[in-house]
Amino acid sequence: MQSVALRVLRSLPTRASNSLEPALSCARPATRSQLCISRHYYSTRIRNSRQTPSPGTLLAVIYHRQPKLPNPLQTLGLPRRLFSTLLERTSQHTMVNTTERLAALRALMKENGIDVYIVPSEDAHQSEYTSPCDGRREYISGFTGSAGWALITHDKAALSTDGRYFNQAEQQLDENWTLLKQGMADVPTWSEWVAAEATGGKNVGVDASLLTYAFSKSLKTKIQKKGGGDLVGMTENLVDKVWGSERPARPAEPVIILDKKFAGKDFVEKIEDLRKELAKQKSHGLVLTGLDEIMWLFNIRGSDIPFNPVFFCYATITPTATTLFINPQQRSSELEAHLGEHVQLVDYDHVLTTLTALSEKTVDENAAEPQKFLFPANASWALAQALGESRLEEVRSPVTVAKAIKNETELEGMRQCHIRDGVALIEYFAWLEEQLQNGAELDEVDAADKLEEYRKTKENFVGLSFGTISSTGANAAVIHYHPERPTAAKIDPNAIYLCVSL
Repeated sequence: MQSVALRVLRSLPTRASNSLEPALSCARPATRSQLCISRHYYSTRIRNSRQTPSPGTLLAVIYHRQPKLPNPLQTLGLPRRLFSTLLERTSQHTMVNTTERLAALRALMKENGIDVYIVPSEDAHQSEYTSPCDGRREYISGFTGSAGWALITHDKAALSTDGRYFNQAEQQLDENWTLLKQGMADVPTWSEWVAAEATGGKNVGVDASLLTYAFSKSLKTKIQKKGGGDLVGMTENLVDKVWGSERPARPAEPVIILDKKFAGKDFVEKIEDLRKELAKQKSHGLVLTGLDEIMWLFNIRGSDIPFNPVFFCYATITPTATTLFINPQQRSSELEAHLGEHVQLVDYDHVLTTLTALSEKTVDENAAEPQKFLFPANASWALAQALGESRLEEVRSPVTVAKAIKNETELEGMRQCHIRDGVALIEYFAWLEEQLQNGAELDEVDAADKLEEYRKTKENFVGLSFGTISSTGANAAVIHYHPERPTAAKIDPNAIYLCVSL
């Protein structure tokens, strides 16, 4: 029997080469050879293309016992037309009956004079990943994919999503829903569908905190061009009212202080730099809503959203004051000591009323024109309403720009992080190869858990950036596959094994 060969396609920083050599010795000869080849290949490719490498990105791991893998359709012994059916069966999803939920939502729509109601996937901070308490689209539709829009009228319900989730949506949506397949011929975009349903002066409602101000303006224009009524930015979320007491509570996990030895710059210095930018643009203040931006600015971290080191908050910076809006349960003596007299803490739920008061307080009746607040593109319509739309200057957040320019401490931290993570991955690959060669029976969850176990042994480990995609055979073709017991498949050395993890 031929030995199992492990191929790792991974980009590693050139400077890390010497540091990784001791770790390579723990892998079998075939593994060491393939790792070195892959590292050389990607270093050469990056040099030739003049692109910046992305260290630590694991692309694929493939096990095989043959020099050339056979066609997977032939291996499975299935005709091509049945392959998509097989893929669907490898990742079954539960369907939820949404009849009562939709009926309750439509009753609230009628009470509020809303004919079409939009349920986005995002939270109030436009986060890519959300906390369970913000899973409104999932609750009302039953669809658990990471992207999509739920659209409800008094007699229709539609779910719009992209090609990654067509199969999943078809499995999860019950008979109340129509699937709008984004990008397919003759299928309207979700906003086109909404505009068409709103013709005849019908009103469209949405939670104003879940749409950016910029997008709300373009959507309103599209609706009214089609003869629709108004786009109503609502202060209450109707899905939350239907969800009621079953809705998960908003997390309030402890706030973590990031030591300057990791950040490389004190947060007071960062705020001083921002105030210089405010003065340059003759602006009265800056509103911050992106959680990653606020974490970076104040050198703090959290864990309110799975796989994301953030907590729920807002911030404002004016020439004379800095305010952080935070859940009262997350205030601590450590946080107060860290922020000192430089930052005022205000309750998270008071952000809208505080912004309204700030806007009114800073009106200069003698000014030729009102002083503007810098308003980032990812800030919500609700925040724009609170400040007053006439006082906004829509900009790319200056914090986004500052955060993108890494200081030497941050750069060195990134290098060391990827060296440690690279060692953990090599240890894992060596273990996995040895286990399979010795005939051990491992399923996809066993493998994912072991990889995390190796990572946890490394200095400064905090957590994964997303759930490990550990998949074998046909499961490797399922987009965003997540192994769970008891359905996790046994890893077959004769089949493809895909591992995507960061």
